[in-house]
Amino acid sequence: MPFLPITALYASICALILLYLAYDVVRFRQSQKKGLGHDTKELLVAGRNHANAAEYMPIALLLLALAEVNGAATLILHVLGFTFVAARFGHAYGFKKSLGKVHMARFHGTLFTWISILALVILNLWLSWPFFLV
Repeated sequence: MPFLPITALYASICALILLYLAYDVVRFRQSQKKGLGHDTKELLVAGRNHANAAEYMPIALLLLALAEVNGAATLILHVLGFTFVAARFGHAYGFKKSLGKVHMARFHGTLFTWISILALVILNLWLSWPFFLV
């Protein structure tokens, strides 16, 4: 059975981010006594902030786990895992701070989310390439 300590670390941090973002949504819903829908910009932003994280985290963590199982170097895994987590923090902060408008933290968070996922895709293709030749 594979042991994935690096993926476990970054998955746990991502889970904490998701819990915080979910708490943000619940807090807004309770303060506005709104169980469904989004009457205010703040509630819409909180919901989209959580949803955006939930959309990107699974594929990034899956790619990280596959790279770890396939023997990627520890340093590379940590660089990509840290970059992804830092990008998600930046995106969440910028999105919340700007209420969904343009913000440099949001922009860089999105950019580095995409870069880290693309790097994980390339890494996984590189690691699995010898198996295509068999």
